[in-house]
Amino acid sequence: MSHYWSGDKALFELAKEKLFVALVGDILDTMGLQKQFLSPNLKPIESNMVIIGRAMPVLEADYFQSEYSGNHILSAKPFGLMFHALDDLKANEVYICVGGSLRYAQWGGLMSMRAMQCGAAGAVIHGYHRDTNEILRLGLPVASFGSYAQDQGPRGKVVDWRVPVELDGVKVKPGDVIYGDRDGVLVIPEQAVDDAFHGAFEKAKSESKVFSALKNGMSTVEAFDKFGIM
Repeated sequence: MSHYWSGDKALFELAKEKLFVALVGDILDTMGLQKQFLSPNLKPIESNMVIIGRAMPVLEADYFQSEYSGNHILSAKPFGLMFHALDDLKANEVYICVGGSLRYAQWGGLMSMRAMQCGAAGAVIHGYHRDTNEILRLGLPVASFGSYAQDQGPRGKVVDWRVPVELDGVKVKPGDVIYGDRDGVLVIPEQAVDDAFHGAFEKAKSESKVFSALKNGMSTVEAFDKFGIM
């Protein structure tokens, strides 16, 4: 266990206070994990929101409501397993959803309220959200491609949750850490969490020294030669 923190709650609070996403991404690069950022179009819906928590992946699929009953019980369930997945959220988890098209919103205000009651850390939607004003009033950190009011009800269903998923070529498994701010959303594999954040805290201390040196007139060439970072 790192000397910086003890347990997820302490780590996530400390990261919000001392770090930013780019720092952790830089450390993952040095660890050989160089494809961990999700799409640059995936952003928190308000620029000062920070999302950090353990991944609770959710798999969505398009569904075309019709008079046909289908061959599976999910065909008769509005929203599929979405309510089950939402109710299964645990403290400090991030609902991270992928799989549906961009024809409808996959997150909204009532879902945000339920997630907060479960103690969730936020939501990352590989698609659209809606009910923006309500989400902002609640204060739950949410990242998406943007807002779109069209309902998921007759158009999409959750088909499973707590399963590995893939977003933008990045694999996300239950227990990975999701870390997002206005500069991007990062996936830190579970086995890399301790090393990545420990390295980020160390890099943050070094960057503060570089900042002071540059402020005092040191050139970037000198600073890089001395500190090895920029």
